[in-house]
Amino acid sequence: MKKIVFLLVFVLFAHILTAQETDETYTSTSDLLLQISSLPEMKLSFTQSFIFPFLQGDNPLTSGNNIRLALTGEISPISLNALFETVWTPVAFFEFSAGGRIGTGWNIELFGSEVYGIGINQPASGGWENNGSAFDGILWKAQVGGTIQFDLAAIYPGDWNHIVARSYHEINYKGYSRAKEHEAWYYENDSGENCNGFNYYGNFLIGYQMPIFLSLVGLLAEMELRLYDTPNRELWGDDLIRWCFSAILSFTITEQFGITLITQFITCRNFEQSNWKDLYYRDRTVDTSNPVHLEFYRVAAALTYRF
Repeated sequence: MKKIVFLLVFVLFAHILTAQETDETYTSTSDLLLQISSLPEMKLSFTQSFIFPFLQGDNPLTSGNNIRLALTGEISPISLNALFETVWTPVAFFEFSAGGRIGTGWNIELFGSEVYGIGINQPASGGWENNGSAFDGILWKAQVGGTIQFDLAAIYPGDWNHIVARSYHEINYKGYSRAKEHEAWYYENDSGENCNGFNYYGNFLIGYQMPIFLSLVGLLAEMELRLYDTPNRELWGDDLIRWCFSAILSFTITEQFGITLITQFITCRNFEQSNWKDLYYRDRTVDTSNPVHLEFYRVAAALTYRF
């Protein structure tokens, strides 16, 4: 039944893609995105966006006011998701957004190692094990957020004056339908340290846009803090902010096709036990005198084609 539901979602997206634009009161765009990286991961997604003018004014701050609705279907070797997002721009430098995700997954073996798309991460003799099977539950997320953005070219117009800054912050709730309170679970082969509950996510971007082949050079800092209260979570560092730092290069190949290259570094916890990799994550003890260090995470590429 779950397979049929998700197939219907993708059929709907395909129908939207082939439909003809008939209403001049809104505009629409269609984007196909392929994400790959130096990790064993890949994701293909299709997004249909509808932009409706809303409370537009006559001055530069409100002339572009609109509401954007985005519907996305995505698939990876271990997951299948449907996403939606509504973004309201009441003034040029601020956006308010709300959205969510619903999906499921499965587990595969790749090069002799298990790749987990879904499942409960539970302790076992010798460390831990994944208690999950294909399509055994729903993985979901709901979020609300706000964005503050700035473009120097809005004050000093010019093709070479686009020094941009953007900061986004959200509160979200993530859940796995099979997980009980405080039970940990996997999502798309992450560390398996998720629990049902609220989280905070924020990012900070500064960049320079150019009217040439190399269209953007930027630096992005992302942070995530888990707001739910798991007993003794401070022992293994679950209460620490997790950072990801990215260097971004975007290239405009044609008006429709673009490539973005991203190099990422993340903060990782330091543990007191020398054999911490063999322990279930809640049996580890973070080194409070030196809790984190920075290490290389991955190189990723995003290829976008706009219809």
